[in-house]
Amino acid sequence: MPGVFDLPQRAWEGPSKLLERVRPDRLAAGVERQLFTTRVLVDTGFIAPMRPDKIARIVRMLQRWGFTPASAIAVSAMRYPHAAAIVDDLGTLTFDELHRRTNALARALRKDGIGAKDNVAVMARNHRYFIEATVALSKLGANTLYLNTAFAAPQIAEVVKHEKATALIYDSEFRGLFSEAKKKRRRYIAWEGDGKGRGMTLESMIAGGDPRELAKAPAEPGRVVILTSGTTGAPKGAGRSQPKNLDPAASLLSVIPLRARDRTLIAAPLFHSWGFAHFSLGLLLSSTYILQRKFDPEQTLAAIDKNKPTVLVVVPVMLQRIMHLPAQVRKRYDTSSLRVVAVSGSALPGELAGAFMDEFGDILYNLYGSTEVAWASIATPADLRSAPGTAGRAPRGTVIRMFDDQDQEVGAGDTGRIFVSNEFLFEGYTGGGGKASIEGLLSTGDVGHMDHHGRLFVEGRDDEMVVSGGENVFPAEVEDLISKHAGVAEVAVIGVRDADYGQRLKAFVVPKKGRKPDEEELKAYVKSNLARFKVPRDIEFLEELPRNSTGKILKRHLVEAEAGNGAKPAG
Repeated sequence: MPGVFDLPQRAWEGPSKLLERVRPDRLAAGVERQLFTTRVLVDTGFIAPMRPDKIARIVRMLQRWGFTPASAIAVSAMRYPHAAAIVDDLGTLTFDELHRRTNALARALRKDGIGAKDNVAVMARNHRYFIEATVALSKLGANTLYLNTAFAAPQIAEVVKHEKATALIYDSEFRGLFSEAKKKRRRYIAWEGDGKGRGMTLESMIAGGDPRELAKAPAEPGRVVILTSGTTGAPKGAGRSQPKNLDPAASLLSVIPLRARDRTLIAAPLFHSWGFAHFSLGLLLSSTYILQRKFDPEQTLAAIDKNKPTVLVVVPVMLQRIMHLPAQVRKRYDTSSLRVVAVSGSALPGELAGAFMDEFGDILYNLYGSTEVAWASIATPADLRSAPGTAGRAPRGTVIRMFDDQDQEVGAGDTGRIFVSNEFLFEGYTGGGGKASIEGLLSTGDVGHMDHHGRLFVEGRDDEMVVSGGENVFPAEVEDLISKHAGVAEVAVIGVRDADYGQRLKAFVVPKKGRKPDEEELKAYVKSNLARFKVPRDIEFLEELPRNSTGKILKRHLVEAEAGNGAKPAG
């Protein structure tokens, strides 16, 4: 970053005090933003004293490659060549090894015909080859499309066709799912778990490739495409270019206290926007990535005990499964190395947040956002303690406003549709179209309200609202209440058609082991706490709820099952 690494010595000794003497009201907005970003990056340790020749090399690298995974790994290899970059099921890679391996992979892919602006689909679990594929494609200027590891074969075929993928990279366990998608496309095996050796593997390409620096950077950086979760419909590609500066990262880092050279255990799927966000932040901060191919609650605690991460990245259902472990199992493992537990991806129940912090400390940070808007708000441990269930406040550079169905802004305490503006909104769906927007703000697809302290509370999806007998009901409110019942482990509520009321609520409940509640008991419980029209008319008990790989409940599966049983879904 030109002009940043050569700050005067007093800036290193006290950046916050130095910048506090600058009057923000006398500065242009752009200058103020640059000073804010610089202060945050100094405080995180991203900017630190170093030799002038190394500074010059880093500046040249950033000027050449931009703010991309390609430049981030090259810079980390310059600054920390022998430090661990990745710790996964295969062992440890240093930054220098990672840089050289991705050079070799990029050259091998280019030799095989992959180049700038080619669209390459990646379907891989959390391991080194996901990261190496991403970095190598960045070095080529190719566009990367991340596929959900829970996709079925027809979805894969549809998505890669729609996104015009010319090549496929996938773990060998998914080979059978690509029978249709692989036609007329180059394909490469990432994780070769079955040892059958069919297809060209990334490891063999790396071993046979040239690890020297690439002579030429792409004319333009490649794009990344993260798919929407598809909880209420088909997944869509949300395209996003590489950021032109570090302001978006500084906004997050000013609230979530990540630091340079953190050891980050990313349990959330890397292909998901939340896991990928921490992959991106880790690139900036030269973090060590600790990765496990599949999530298991006890194995995650064991990995924390063994590898001593300072940051854990999860989705709410992962926290839930950790807390469902017997207390004596949780106590076997030393988790005191954790300084931050970052959670996002779906609603975080207030009770779960409180119980987790009671045991693991006030280290929980909850981010609310979506694939399209990136982030909207962040709840700190203090927020989660003082206002359980809150999604937090908007960080610097982000604006949240609430609008009713007539596009009129609503005040504090009133329910409205949530609209967001920040520095990292998506550029529209890759197939065309986008989210609704008002005055430059983009819809998250949710409804909620702001309290008088500027804290956001998300009440549910705006397309999930159920109108029963003329009354508006958001299933999330009913779900939150039922989930607090002593006999309930999980719950999902949907609307189905009703001859008398237009729509009625139906609840799907997963009972706790050995504590299955009675249906009438649950109805009475809801009736004693909420309005009568919010009581589910039907309750069905299930062993588990359908979820995607990031833990979001797939309500469309419940709706489809209802339709198959003869009941008509609402809407």
